[in-house]
Amino acid sequence: MKKTAFWVIAFLITASTAVFQRITGPTNPLQGKVPINSTEISYKLERSQDNTHDYEVGIKVPNEEITGYLTYRRYKTEDSWVKIPLARKEDLLAASLPHQPPAGKLEYKVILSYRENEISLSGENPVIIRFKGEVPAAILWPHIIVIFLAMLFSTRAGIEALDPKGNPRNLALWTTGLLLVGGFIFGPLVQKFAFGEFWTGFPLGGDLTDNKILIAGIVWIAAVIAGRKGKPARWWILGASILLLVVFLIPHSLFGSELDYSKTGVPSSLPE
Repeated sequence: MKKTAFWVIAFLITASTAVFQRITGPTNPLQGKVPINSTEISYKLERSQDNTHDYEVGIKVPNEEITGYLTYRRYKTEDSWVKIPLARKEDLLAASLPHQPPAGKLEYKVILSYRENEISLSGENPVIIRFKGEVPAAILWPHIIVIFLAMLFSTRAGIEALDPKGNPRNLALWTTGLLLVGGFIFGPLVQKFAFGEFWTGFPLGGDLTDNKILIAGIVWIAAVIAGRKGKPARWWILGASILLLVVFLIPHSLFGSELDYSKTGVPSSLPE
């Protein structure tokens, strides 16, 4: 009964952490409402997009007196801002952002106009959208599932390490194995399909997603080594469990892969 309760607690912690990480990430859509002429306009602006097609920005605006435009440029460049009007399609005001190479980013604003007044849906700061290659489901879903299981077993191992009569050794081995498969086999495959590189963390780059899984993997391997020859290594396992929990509390894709346009040798193809 106690073990079942521990697994339930571990699952709830893991699920809550996964949801928190996902909804706080920089690729999560920017959503909200703005008042214009006594009418609330709802919007959803994407910050992640497959690069197989352009991203169509669409805002539902029934009032035909309200118009607007989209302005954008490549992220971290000196490109001139491109300005295009929002075209009305019945109740929808829409315009398209051109797709970019994997890890390429655009910064954009959607401006709505009513008579003499203009309002930016994102406020003073532009929205940053990152384009990515399409990842096959046969690679993406195993990565997600195995990483989730690694987090689940890690949390359960940490709980077991707190029990003086518990034996967290097998849980530690499962955690490490799952972490290696999910983070160092499926992870690089996802990265390759999405952004064109297998690994962009240390020592090749500063991708935080790669670096945090690298640190977690090293610490969990150390915890397993510390527990060899029957040693309990409770503090090692508890520490590794807490570290992985902290790692998964970091928003997903924060400081992730980013195309440096200055190194591509390709001039801006955006329309003037």
